[in-house]
Amino acid sequence: MGAAAAAARVLPEAAYAQRAAVRGVVIPQDMVWLNANENPAGPPDCSLDAMRAVMTNSGRYHYNEFGGIYSAIAKSEGLTADQIVAGAGSSEVLHIAVDLFTSPTKPLITVEPAYEAPRDVARTLGRPVILTKLRESYTADIGKLIEEADKAHGGLIYLCNPNNPTSAVTTAEEIDWVVKNLPPNTMLLVDEAYLHYTERPDVKSAIPYVQQGKNVIVTRTFSKIYGMAGLRVGFAAARPDIIEQMTRLSLNVISIVSARAVVAALADREKLLPARKSSLAKTRGALTAWLHERNVNFIEPNANFLMIDVGRDAHEFITKMPAMGVAVGRPFPPLDNMLRVTIGTDADMAKFREVFWKVYKG
Repeated sequence: MGAAAAAARVLPEAAYAQRAAVRGVVIPQDMVWLNANENPAGPPDCSLDAMRAVMTNSGRYHYNEFGGIYSAIAKSEGLTADQIVAGAGSSEVLHIAVDLFTSPTKPLITVEPAYEAPRDVARTLGRPVILTKLRESYTADIGKLIEEADKAHGGLIYLCNPNNPTSAVTTAEEIDWVVKNLPPNTMLLVDEAYLHYTERPDVKSAIPYVQQGKNVIVTRTFSKIYGMAGLRVGFAAARPDIIEQMTRLSLNVISIVSARAVVAALADREKLLPARKSSLAKTRGALTAWLHERNVNFIEPNANFLMIDVGRDAHEFITKMPAMGVAVGRPFPPLDNMLRVTIGTDADMAKFREVFWKVYKG
């Protein structure tokens, strides 16, 4: 009930925030949407075929299929079905984890800025929230996170890796140190929504810690590299006893249309993911090279977005660019001079460069 109440108050605000910058603006028909970290490629062809095939049968609940569907999702990560719980994107399972593993005496401990939903859910539930500063490299200060958990005698540490909005990463060595130094009564929640996009060899998934039975929850979504944001499918992975607790608060059922799309994509993931990662990296690299040429600073990106240091209050760009045909990310204080930009198609980024430069040069 707590998670449901929080979701009812937080989810709409989070959704509105994605397009807050275009309120009161006449939206051009050819608007380039670079504000919500969506994948312009959309669902792969195999998923589209699977969805078409099931649409005529979507009048049924298909509950009998979900055991196999969840097993397919689990198997794709080397897990068993009792080690995952599905949800509407990763948002649902993130909210449930916050509800379960924080309390009036156990805080949510995270960095600022990071993805806001876990923080906002904790506050809505009346749970304490401890926000730590990023290091000068814009990476998480893992020592500070552990220090705060130790002082609080437990709680939930939330790490988004790569982090949204900075696109910076926490390395595998650092995650390993965090897991080894978790204080008693402390859970680590690692949000890997953007992990598939990173090219760094020193960044790894935290799912092996789930396999080892550690106090670790890993969340994933099919919204990003799989291009299924509107289909709302994600999952949490953890020890069976943790998943059992999370399942009690979860609907643990997703649209059969979305489920079939996911299963089809997973069957093709060995070809699908490298191709999409490579394509994104090429477009992202072209943008960063363009910024380098113009001496515009940015945080080195490891996801399907990056943060550009515009040298002044980024609100100017957030408010002016939509009227010129490009919607960019919302504000992320305290990084007030930083503009978050999603990587779109090559054509999208050409339009972005044109509009961005006009505003940048004034």
